[in-house]
Amino acid sequence: MSKASRNRDIARAKVAEMRAREAKQARQRKLYIGIGAAVVAIAAAVGIVFAVNSGGSGSNVTSIASLGTLKPAPDPGSLGFEGVPIPNGAALAGTTSDANGSVIDGIHCQTQEQLLFHIHSHLTLFVNGAAKQVPAGVGIPGSSPQSTAQGPVAQGGKCLYWLHTHAPDGIIHVESPVHRTFKLGDFFDEWGQPLGPSVLGPDKGHVVAIVNGKLFHGNPRDIPLNAHAQIQLEVGKPLIAPEKVTFPNGL
Repeated sequence: MSKASRNRDIARAKVAEMRAREAKQARQRKLYIGIGAAVVAIAAAVGIVFAVNSGGSGSNVTSIASLGTLKPAPDPGSLGFEGVPIPNGAALAGTTSDANGSVIDGIHCQTQEQLLFHIHSHLTLFVNGAAKQVPAGVGIPGSSPQSTAQGPVAQGGKCLYWLHTHAPDGIIHVESPVHRTFKLGDFFDEWGQPLGPSVLGPDKGHVVAIVNGKLFHGNPRDIPLNAHAQIQLEVGKPLIAPEKVTFPNGL
């Protein structure tokens, strides 16, 4: 074999070796990319599960330990007609500023219940350590509370907003024709009461928000009204430990 032929064979061998090495590196890159994508997908799935388990608040919730010593929750009150205690206190605010039927935050007021999406949340309120009621009839314009053996019940009204209350027990009814993540701010907008980091209805001051026993960081307007969410808002001192209610069957 001539020297030129040997050189050509050597060159071909080197080219083949180089191409084999490049092919191996390409396969490794694809493998690493696949592994990376799998890790991202797993992390995203874990994040979704965490968000669901934390009531949709994600990283916005932490332990209430940072609040220091909390005063024990008071007696929750007598059971109302929905089987949920009615707080022993006056209403935080009345319903005279309540929406009158116009669309609020994309939420309509309709003459019949809309039950395609039907869940309930609970709202507890404290101002300077005193319990306050969420009045009956929020989101039911034209209604009035009627006394019954089981406490006040909103009766009458010209329509029902997708978010409303029937009794002063803190139960927020979400009855909507569309699946949507409603927020606490939507409910307060229907109520006609301000809500923010430093205002709770007619009361001003730092608003402490506790959701499902965890401290919520951020604007309380953004708290989602998830199924059986237990939301507690407080202004002033002393701060009260989280109150927990039991949702009766069917609620």
